[in-house]
Amino acid sequence: MESSALMTRKNLVRSTFALFGAVAMAPATLGAQDRATPYVVVETGQGFDHLQQAVDAIGDARGSIAIAPGRHAECAVQGAGYISYLSAEPGAAIFDGATCEGKAALVLRGRGAEVSGLVFQNMRVPDYNGAGIRLEQGDLTVAQSWFRDSQQGILTGQDPNGTIVIDRSSFTRLGTCEGAGGCAHSIYTGDYGQLRITRSRFEEGRGGHYVKSRAGRVEIAGSSFDDAHGRATNYMIDLPGGANGQITNNWFVQGLDKENYSAFIAVAAEGKAHSSNGLTIGANDARLASGVDRNTVFVADWSGDTLDLRDNVLGRGLKPYERR
Repeated sequence: MESSALMTRKNLVRSTFALFGAVAMAPATLGAQDRATPYVVVETGQGFDHLQQAVDAIGDARGSIAIAPGRHAECAVQGAGYISYLSAEPGAAIFDGATCEGKAALVLRGRGAEVSGLVFQNMRVPDYNGAGIRLEQGDLTVAQSWFRDSQQGILTGQDPNGTIVIDRSSFTRLGTCEGAGGCAHSIYTGDYGQLRITRSRFEEGRGGHYVKSRAGRVEIAGSSFDDAHGRATNYMIDLPGGANGQITNNWFVQGLDKENYSAFIAVAAEGKAHSSNGLTIGANDARLASGVDRNTVFVADWSGDTLDLRDNVLGRGLKPYERR
């Protein structure tokens, strides 16, 4: 018999495939587009020399932008509409270092956006919040994309009705606690309605948390958190205001160089904005990196709610749960 956590994981993957169907299919249609210019609006075939021009051409409509291979010292602000940002060859289009509004390569405050196959790297700004994507409102779907060597990967504002979905993506050498305003993280979401992360990898953090989420509901499944080569990192997953949902079928390794090694997962450490009753944390594998000898806690809980912990496989030195 399968555990309920494993069955829930299968259902989550099925729903994730459904959400990503449109994004996954779109790049396959891009080969016929005019590649003479780096940014092509797929629906019209019109090409542009700058990403912002393509975004402005779509305006408040729904459209897709095919992005040519190569390094792009470009950024854009999306103020309206629903736009898909697509690379025909995953990993070949690299946004390198350029930010808009002192925030990110893509600053999103339209109805929604989809990002597929893109690389974001070397994003740094004076307030230490430089990100590949700054989501200020609307829905966001990210598929098969890479975020690396920046202050943050994805940073969001608040949209209690919004949904964020991240699948098959990597977050490498992100985060910092250098700024006076606090730490930056690999992913930091504000008070969104839902955050879903599946089949993604987090590794070699450079400060802060790997995932910090204030969303009311989280679904984090089938992902890996490899902190073996992290530097001055904190929690793997931080739900500072609590959340319901599930954290299932993930793989965690905690490294030696930690700013805070007291827990892998923290629930409601900054207060109780959301109920965590029924939050399922199950079928995960967690352990210390080779050569690390300490005692720590897998789940630290400040919420006072009833969490559902089951079927987790924990290595030496790990206590399953601690109420704080």
